[in-house]
Amino acid sequence: MNVEQVTAVSVDLLTKWGFKVVGAIALLIVGRMVAGLLRKLTRRAMKRAAVDATLIPFLSSLVYYLALAVVLIAVLGLFGIQTTSLVAILGAAGLAVGLALQGTLSHFASGIMLLIFRPFRVGDVVEVGGTTGKVQEIGIFTTTLTSPDNIKITVPNSQVYGSTIKNMNGYDTRRVDMVMGVSYDDDLGVAMETMSRIVREDSRVLADPEPQIAVAELADSSVNFVVRPWCRAEDYWNVKFDLTRRLKEELEAVGCSIPYPQRDGHLLQAQQAPAPEM
Repeated sequence: MNVEQVTAVSVDLLTKWGFKVVGAIALLIVGRMVAGLLRKLTRRAMKRAAVDATLIPFLSSLVYYLALAVVLIAVLGLFGIQTTSLVAILGAAGLAVGLALQGTLSHFASGIMLLIFRPFRVGDVVEVGGTTGKVQEIGIFTTTLTSPDNIKITVPNSQVYGSTIKNMNGYDTRRVDMVMGVSYDDDLGVAMETMSRIVREDSRVLADPEPQIAVAELADSSVNFVVRPWCRAEDYWNVKFDLTRRLKEELEAVGCSIPYPQRDGHLLQAQQAPAPEM
């Protein structure tokens, strides 16, 4: 093959495939930009329509990946690949990818179940997979939390849906469980009356259900009371912290003492045996 033939073949290949390659690259770039724009527009439209914030990240991401899939099919069409062949290829590839990415598909399926059954929403404080935090986003594959000390935590959806979920904001009210100990020498009636008064004086404590204050345990060093008032879920921690301090101060003010853990020790002196006779 001489130089003229090589040149002719090269020109033919460039003419036949060069513009298709360039067109495919351009279509991929533009398609990705359009997919990103569609995702932004979808987010904006759902926010204006007051769609649940839990659904917005998931649906917008779904629109983005569907748009990318359409772009990919269009790119393959530029090279003459038939749709029927493409479906067969995608089916085989999907089976192979599905077997290789079982964990990832499990995350995806769990994300779908979280959005269907709604065990929690964006903004709720939850305990999932051994982690506690405020829900920031429920994505396709992961759920993002923010810990109380402002650390971003990403939990795979399969661990979220496959474990026990505790939603601290699942109900409007919560019960505050506290244990207060007084000395065995203190007047239990005075202690109970003082604790009842302190709980009633807090305006955040609900009258219904009625707070429970009772002797729960005769411990080693103290008589332990359970103090269980109810409050709104958003007031839980402030009520717990404030009542703990006030109960201690008021119990000491009426003469009750909160004893330290202690044990009584008894020293026994052994008797000396008489000296043997010589």
